[in-house]
Order: sequence, then structure tokens, then C-alpha cells
Amino acid sequence: MSPYHHGDLRRAILTAALDVIAADGPAALSLRDLARRAGVSHAAPAHHFRDRTGLLTAIAAEGFGLLAAATKESADLKEAGVRYVRFAREHPAHFQVMFTPSLLRADDLELTTARALSADALRTVVAQARHAAEDAEGTEEARDADGITDARLTGIAAWSVAHGFATLLLSHNLDDLVGDRAPEEVFETLTGLLFRPL
Repeated sequence: MSPYHHGDLRRAILTAALDVIAADGPAALSLRDLARRAGVSHAAPAHHFRDRTGLLTAIAAEGFGLLAAATKESADLKEAGVRYVRFAREHPAHFQVMFTPSLLRADDLELTTARALSADALRTVVAQARHAAEDAEGTEEARDADGITDARLTGIAAWSVAHGFATLLLSHNLDDLVGDRAPEEVFETLTGLLFRPL
């Protein structure tokens, strides 16, 4: 096992951690084991991440940044959902960690910034969809009895469908249903069945 150059250590630890999480879940993560894999002293990872929670928080922050980049140019909600499912399939370890708040340092600046960028990407797509619907219907955006905007509820609905599908996909609950088809294609068909186009 050859040691990594110091400049590569942070990335090496992150990559090794993602491999462990993808194979065995976040509970299997150990800084000592990651240091052994990287060929460095057991204390070396702490210089970059402080502790296990810091490492998981860095993984989540990176994941939210990747998700924001993946969804920000979506033409509509359906495409955003397809990109969300693709992100989950291509980054399963990030996905597991991102949505488990108990693993993370909630006030971490890198995490809160990346999470906000990801949320903004979804809000932008929802706003575009709502404006298109209003233009088509000649109506203004409505509010429900509690004052929650339709746009907010639309965002929650879109996220719920995409996140639910991605979670079922990664936990292999959809293996028989998806078969040899691309999961994104199945998701697109699903949304077509559930929702009329905005």
C-alpha cells in the first residue's frame, strides 16, 4: 500500500469513505480504517475532517453541490426529477448521507451553502413551471388556507416523487419492476402517469 501525497489525502479519504458507504452503509465508516486504506497514520484524517461527523458532513456537502449542478439547468420539473434519479443512481453513497441529518453537523457552513444551492435549483424549476401554468391559464398563483404557496407545495410534491423513487431504486425494491430498462426512463413514464403536464 503506497501512501498518498499530502495534497491528495483529503480526496483519497473522501473517495475511500464513499466506497465503504456504497458497499456497507454509513455505519461501517471508521476513520482508522480509512487511514489504513490510504496508507497514512490513523490520526491523519482528523487534520482534514476533525472526526467521523465532519467527514460525513463533507460528503453531504459535496453531494448537495453535485445535485445542484445536476438539476440547475433542467427545462421542467420532469427533467429535474429524471436528473435527480440519475444523481442518486450515480452517487448512491452521497445520497445515503445527504438525507440523514443525524449523521451531519447541521451548522457547517459548507453544508448549509451547498444545501441552499440545491434547494434554489429546485425552486427555480418550480417557479418556471408555475409561471408557465399561470400564463397558460391566465391565473395568478394561488395560496391554500394556511397561506402556503402552490409553488412550495409543487416543490414538495416533485421532490417527494423523485426522492421516493430514487430511495426505492437504491434499496433494490424496484429491481423486478425496472428490469433492464433505464431507471430514468421508468421514472419519466411514472410521472407521465401521475401528473398532467403543467
